[in-house]
Amino acid sequence: MKNRKLAKIYYVDLWGLREEKYKYLFENDVRITDWQELKPIAPYYFFVPKDFALQEEYEKFWKVTDIFKEWSSGVTTHRDHFVVGFTEREIIQRLKVFIGNLSDELVKRGLNLKDTRDWKVRESREKAKEENLVEKIHTYAYRPFDIRHVCYSFSLIERGHNRWKLMKHLLKRNVCLLCMREVVIRAGFSHIFVTNAISDRRMLLSNRGAPYFFPLYLYPDEPVTAIHELPLQNKSKLERMPNFTPEFLQAIKESLGFEPTPEEIFYYIYAVLYSPTYRKRYEEFLKIDFPRLPLPSDYEVFKALSHLGKELVELHLLKAPALDETEIGFPKSGSNRVEKVSYDEINQIVLINKEQFFEGISKEVWEYRIGAYQVMEKYLKDRKKRKLSLDEINHYMKVEKAIRLTTELQGKIEDVYRKIEV
Repeated sequence: MKNRKLAKIYYVDLWGLREEKYKYLFENDVRITDWQELKPIAPYYFFVPKDFALQEEYEKFWKVTDIFKEWSSGVTTHRDHFVVGFTEREIIQRLKVFIGNLSDELVKRGLNLKDTRDWKVRESREKAKEENLVEKIHTYAYRPFDIRHVCYSFSLIERGHNRWKLMKHLLKRNVCLLCMREVVIRAGFSHIFVTNAISDRRMLLSNRGAPYFFPLYLYPDEPVTAIHELPLQNKSKLERMPNFTPEFLQAIKESLGFEPTPEEIFYYIYAVLYSPTYRKRYEEFLKIDFPRLPLPSDYEVFKALSHLGKELVELHLLKAPALDETEIGFPKSGSNRVEKVSYDEINQIVLINKEQFFEGISKEVWEYRIGAYQVMEKYLKDRKKRKLSLDEINHYMKVEKAIRLTTELQGKIEDVYRKIEV
């Protein structure tokens, strides 16, 4: 047994239609196939070709899980159709039925609810009747640029306590980084976003993996004694604390020669993660683990990236003043009902039905992806058979401009990022 040789591993891939693959398999065998020999290395031992030439360089960077102290995945309600709504009014109407006088069976049928191992309609109704459920309706980041509402009651959401430990920090003034641990990349790495609200687990990916959430600040469970007597500028310092590890703060302080503000650090991180060069250069590593960030060593480079990262965050939270005026139009009146969503590249319009459309949307913006989602298409398809409100129409126009300005900012970030010494 001691003299047994290690097995050799060979690889080949075949792309094309099913008929073409069958034809190849009939005409070839293992002896004449042009195999590529693999030499899997620790710690991953991949059975597919990987280019890890930059591994030593990349592993010198700081992993986000070593940068932030607390982090978690997002919310899974198990019954979005009940506790999540496009408007608060929708949710309130369902809640009235849920806690009303109908029988459990009628409520189950009317609201499409089922008992599970950890959640029973009867028990949940009894608990819910003792709560003020309306007070527990919060803004909910459901998908990129798709803001809805959720009733976050532990009586309605299974294991709701688990995610609440982190999500509660987003009920106050805060901002939160979203990134993936494992990613299937087909159209380039784009699995980074930001939120300032309680968020859904599938914010970036729909069927494999889920983003993790890294808030900038952590708030105490109990108010600080006599905080109302303190000057306004000192209150926030006692009410919240940065979510960075002491080791990371010390490292960035040593690298720059001073300690930046928490916001400056957060914006720097966000800018780097949106650099096209960073995403392409370290794509193989971004597929398999949390992102790692290079420490800034030049103050001017750090400052420039942090400034660009701030602009990017404001765009993605739809807070940038530039979004108040948009260049696209919604020229025709009608039902505003989303029937069939399609894109006309020649005329640069997005149709929502046979008569109505948004105009002035470039192909680049239409195809822009955040995570698994083609944002401009996803927003409308999720509203199929619904009538768009005026707020939703204006929101869609803002999203178009936010994406367009994002692509411009990524170009500026690229120019600065190249100056980072790694």
